[in-house]
Amino acid sequence: MIVGLGTLLNVTTIVVGAAIGVLIGHRLQERTTRVVTDALGLIVIVLGGLNLVSLSDPALVGAVGAGGAFLVVIGALLIGSIIGSLAGIESRLEGFGGWLQSRFTRKSASAASAGPIDPAIVDAPLVLSPRERFITGFVDASLVFAIGPLAILGAFQDGTGQGFDQLALKATLDGFASIAFAASLGWGVAASALPVGIWQGLLTALAFLLGSVMSGAAIAALTATGGVLLLGVGVRLLNLRHIAVGDMLPALVIAPLLAVGIQSLGIAG
Repeated sequence: MIVGLGTLLNVTTIVVGAAIGVLIGHRLQERTTRVVTDALGLIVIVLGGLNLVSLSDPALVGAVGAGGAFLVVIGALLIGSIIGSLAGIESRLEGFGGWLQSRFTRKSASAASAGPIDPAIVDAPLVLSPRERFITGFVDASLVFAIGPLAILGAFQDGTGQGFDQLALKATLDGFASIAFAASLGWGVAASALPVGIWQGLLTALAFLLGSVMSGAAIAALTATGGVLLLGVGVRLLNLRHIAVGDMLPALVIAPLLAVGIQSLGIAG
């Protein structure tokens, strides 16, 4: 079994799905593309809610206590949000998306000199400029495809030589999601394959070098925290509020560290 094949499959389905979505999107009415995006937002919220079930995971509850599981997620989100905000992760993602758009799509001179996305504009995605549409598709799709538990668990499964069943499932889901995303947001969705490939590739390499190093409690804490972030992405897609989910991404690192730290200190009763 070739290590990393699951990530390669995932990247391929995202690009192919986005290409299909772009071809379909030009033939759809604006109302149809809006409904498709709304449907995808609802699906992301459902996925986020399902991930929150990990708050009652026996391994996590046994490590930090019943009430501690929720506190781990809260603490991870607060600490991670502060770190991400100070580092400007969201704006860096948008800037990277703008750089990709300038390299791979044609745009007018005025678009080339445009600044970062105005959150107020994101609330009306159907009137986005080509640049803003590309960046929105890139950022939102990257967040959806990269922060789910299948990205982490699947990469670790692949890296430890246990096959890539989970990444194959993720690749299928991401392929169909790419069609829905790209139908309304265009080629920026295809560009999200780049950070997804880098992120999952690094996790696969880490698992290959170090083996399975995450305890059940750490995985559950990461999954529950990822669920909250997915809820934020769903809110963005539904245009209820432009939540800076990108700035919250460090919480995915903080959550398992908090769970392991509390477990090792024996704080949980």
